[in-house]
Amino acid sequence: MSSLAVRLRDRFYANDAHPYRIFERTVAAALRSPQDTLLDAGCGRTVPVLRRFAGRAGRLIGVELVDFTEVPPGIETYKTDLAHLPLPDACVDLIMSRSVFEHLTDPDAVYRELARVLKPGGRIVFLTANLWDYGTMVARLVPNRHHAKVVKTVEGRAEEDTFPTAYRTNTRRDVCRLSAAAGLRVTGFEYLSQYPNYLMFNGVLFFLGMCYEKLIARFDALRLLRGWILVTLEKPAQPQ
Repeated sequence: MSSLAVRLRDRFYANDAHPYRIFERTVAAALRSPQDTLLDAGCGRTVPVLRRFAGRAGRLIGVELVDFTEVPPGIETYKTDLAHLPLPDACVDLIMSRSVFEHLTDPDAVYRELARVLKPGGRIVFLTANLWDYGTMVARLVPNRHHAKVVKTVEGRAEEDTFPTAYRTNTRRDVCRLSAAAGLRVTGFEYLSQYPNYLMFNGVLFFLGMCYEKLIARFDALRLLRGWILVTLEKPAQPQ
């Protein structure tokens, strides 16, 4: 990590809310009752986001493909595919998912399964990469077998926590199509920017990336180029 990049980030992004924080605020606002059931789809091995909602929801459920470690008491965990949840129909009030939907290879099946376990009127809030972000476009050019090493070098993330990407539900068109097929409706869709975290290893590249990010964040006409999409879906209270 470049010291110049750190100084630039701290100076020019100190007052900017990271998409992760915006996501968490959106999830918190979507909780309607302290008795709600909240499911984190792709929660991570230590359930880092889900644990922040302890005491704010009546039942917390985490689903992940890897083995769990250091899970706090009171959180249910299931090691399973998102397309095959071991839960009954209509038992969840709210589903959240952060940085997971870009990895879905069969999003149709996942959307249908999430809709199945949602109660009527229930919601899904997910944050994922925008297909038209420059970082996403570069990542699509790199074979998945090399992603783990690249991410470890650039972000310092462990290779076992890096998964293949598919980008099959990372545009507004794809989200609308998949939602409609699963009987869900899109009630929120935002394009979000952040600092160029993939360029933190080089100060000059970070500066160039920062100029680009500030430009697309300032002008709404360029929102399609922002790095993240934040989506809210709802299961109708009455069948459509």
